[in-house]
Amino acid sequence: MAENLDRHLGMAQEWHPHDYIPWSEGRDFAFLGGEDWAPEQSRLSETAKAAMITNLLTEDNLPSYHREIAARFGRDGAWGTWVGRWTAEENRHGIVMRDYLVVTRGVDPVELERARMAYMTSGYESGDKTLLQAVAYVSFQELATRVSHRNTGKVTRDPVADRMLARISKDENLHMVFYRNLVAAALEIAPDEAMRAIADEVIGFEMPGATMTGFRRNSMIIARAGIYDLRLHHEDVLMPILRHWDVFDRTDLGAVGEQAREELATFLQDLDTQAARFVERRSEQRARAAARADSDATPDIAS
Repeated sequence: MAENLDRHLGMAQEWHPHDYIPWSEGRDFAFLGGEDWAPEQSRLSETAKAAMITNLLTEDNLPSYHREIAARFGRDGAWGTWVGRWTAEENRHGIVMRDYLVVTRGVDPVELERARMAYMTSGYESGDKTLLQAVAYVSFQELATRVSHRNTGKVTRDPVADRMLARISKDENLHMVFYRNLVAAALEIAPDEAMRAIADEVIGFEMPGATMTGFRRNSMIIARAGIYDLRLHHEDVLMPILRHWDVFDRTDLGAVGEQAREELATFLQDLDTQAARFVERRSEQRARAAARADSDATPDIAS
């Protein structure tokens, strides 16, 4: 833990949320004599709005996540230092995303605030995860968040948002590496227990925002746009980390670890099949939509 804390502090770069906001675009709302939000003020597509709102609300629930890791890591020594440092770094993400959306009038700020109140009130509860399960989970979750933020930046078609979300993604990647290294160490110390935790978290994985209102609808919009879908989850999140841990080539597992690895392999095979089906259906839907658009754009010669 101490080694990875020192490594992280040596690699983390200072950055400031205010530097990523186009403040010159800001203006007063009606409460101060200006103009309240209207849909035509946003330059974001409906897909970009759905992704930005989902990502921001997920970041907003930071107090719950802090509670989750503090309860398992404790507040002493390197473990406690990491809890505070990670929380402080994550807090910047919600700050900068909210400032961007409000200043650029990207989404309705009233609805955004109501959604924040509802989601933070309900909070996030991971259940009775062990320390090993919690660390395994966040290894995947941090990388999943990185992928989602990075791809959201691209679909905004706004260089300011893209740069902002790319910066957030750098933080998420460093956090992923930190947790990934802890699990790698756990595999050396207690391979069976660590493998069981990895299998449990891969098989039962869901993003922390899964309980927010509208998550199911927004996640489908996000998946259809290729921001985050089953294929990305399998190829860009799960498999790179599992390969880094040398999960399928390890020779130090006992009966418990072998059973967990078999369950994991079966699950991944099924997930790969599901991902292929989803991508195929999405391609078919896009082809039909393109055909309809071409048909609508073709002049009626007979008329």
